[in-house]
Amino acid sequence: MRRAQVYRWQIPMDAGVVLRERRLKTRDGVLVHLQQGEQEGWGEISPLPGFSLESLDDAQALVLAWIGEWREGANPALPEVPSAAFGISCALAELDGSLPAKANYRAAPLCTGDPDELFALLAAMPGEKVAKIKVGLYEAVRDGMVANLLLEALPDLHLRLDANRAWTPLKARQFAKYVNPAYRSRIAFLEEPCQTRDDSRAFARDTGIAIAWDESLREEGFAFVAEPGVSAVVIKPTLTGSLAKVREQVAAAHAAGLTAVISSSIESSLGLTQLARIAAWLTPDTVPGLDTLNLMQNQLLRPWPDSTLPLLDVAGLEPLR
Repeated sequence: MRRAQVYRWQIPMDAGVVLRERRLKTRDGVLVHLQQGEQEGWGEISPLPGFSLESLDDAQALVLAWIGEWREGANPALPEVPSAAFGISCALAELDGSLPAKANYRAAPLCTGDPDELFALLAAMPGEKVAKIKVGLYEAVRDGMVANLLLEALPDLHLRLDANRAWTPLKARQFAKYVNPAYRSRIAFLEEPCQTRDDSRAFARDTGIAIAWDESLREEGFAFVAEPGVSAVVIKPTLTGSLAKVREQVAAAHAAGLTAVISSSIESSLGLTQLARIAAWLTPDTVPGLDTLNLMQNQLLRPWPDSTLPLLDVAGLEPLR
């Protein structure tokens, strides 16, 4: 016998979380809980405002329709919108045991620019020392100085930078001007520095700083191919779609000689723990980009290791169907 329940949830965000020039006061989503016999599976559907094309209401309606068919014994196709496809596919994978339990919790920490804050984190991090900085929010010169400071202060550090296409070619050059050429090889990649792929390619060619594709993966006609100056792709499953599509993208990236990084779209702790499992399964040798839980004021249903945030359980959720 099949049983299914959908829950609506909302978690307050820390003040100051801004996505594409809009303040994110709460993170909202739905959870789907599937049960069949003694087995169960959970999945999170949480479109990211400003990044997902679908709204939460749109995704929720599709999830409820899918649940209605599944509960009656059908095996309906996954919804086409990425967040719903991903969340439902995770619930199904937990239900049938195809999502491995082993997880990679070695999230690359988000850095605010103070090297002292990184020392303890890096000392406790096994293997490659990796941290991430969001750039493009302030002046490009400031971003370059901060990156240079961290690379100079921490000789075993490799930085991941994310510009979200914020820079013109001029601003990108201003950033690079303040990064010592001797340190540039320790920038693992800079995600989408410029507003067009051609400008980003030119930046990599002119500066020797490797770039990564992120937004480009979700554009029509994108192909996973080896290119000079491109070292990685950043895969955000909530924005990508089903687990099967995530696996296809990881395999295509690896076939092209690119590093594939599983990354957060600011999911809840439940979603983040599943992303950690996906990372351990599909990209076992790569530190995932999952250090976003500290942007929230609560955890949800499943705790992240060592987090001190209070945990919301099922009793604190709004059942929908």
